[in-house]
Amino acid sequence: MTNVTLDIHKFPCLNDNYGYLVHEAWSGQTAAIDTPDAEKYLSEADRMGWTISHILNTHWHPDHAGGNLRIKEHTGCTIYGPAGEAGKIPGIDVALSEGDTVELGRATAQILDVPGHTIGHIAYHLPEQATAFVGDAVFALGCGRVFEGTMDMMWNSLSKLKSLPPETLLYCAHEYTQANARFAVTVDPDNAALTDYARWIDERRAEGLPTVPTRLDKELATNPFLRADDPALQAAMGHAGDAVATFAEIRTRKDRF
Repeated sequence: MTNVTLDIHKFPCLNDNYGYLVHEAWSGQTAAIDTPDAEKYLSEADRMGWTISHILNTHWHPDHAGGNLRIKEHTGCTIYGPAGEAGKIPGIDVALSEGDTVELGRATAQILDVPGHTIGHIAYHLPEQATAFVGDAVFALGCGRVFEGTMDMMWNSLSKLKSLPPETLLYCAHEYTQANARFAVTVDPDNAALTDYARWIDERRAEGLPTVPTRLDKELATNPFLRADDPALQAAMGHAGDAVATFAEIRTRKDRF
């Protein structure tokens, strides 16, 4: 089924997380993308007049799956999550791996395995809506810390996300963009698109406005973590011709920043 329109309701929760409720009007189904704060999700769903039917977890961290059981108890929803972390996902009903799909009414999410931040991290790509829910795999001007995987694994995951259509909207899980921008300009100071983006971010945050979602094409031009295959950035990082080493250098610098 084509031309399915989804209503995506975004709201802040916890310290710097975003909550997302995705509503498919034909079926009346609503997916919670991760569950950092069960009560906030339930109250926001109630405010919108929606009932949560799905939980779509990207990875096991408590600020992504910690509200699962409370929401499931309240709504009877079905919990979907990464097969590689099924033992850590509270209340999981359906374990997902790359190539699987999840139906939300007439909309279909395709599963991408994007390990690195955690070993089983997945993303939900809805190609007909040019939308991807990417959890902590990638952020506006950033990417997740490599906690469980390897630098090579993380770069491969980012490369997979880089190959999505450039108009794809990336719904990441945190408002980290301003801090990411401050770092990004230290490794890519001559990137005019990045300089302009950083200025826009400062203006948005000064007004208390969100900087996500972000479009992939904007990130491809400005996000240093996605640009580790750029020869100029490789040379600047001292790893000409080596995207993985360049990515590792940028990630290590950010960890110390």
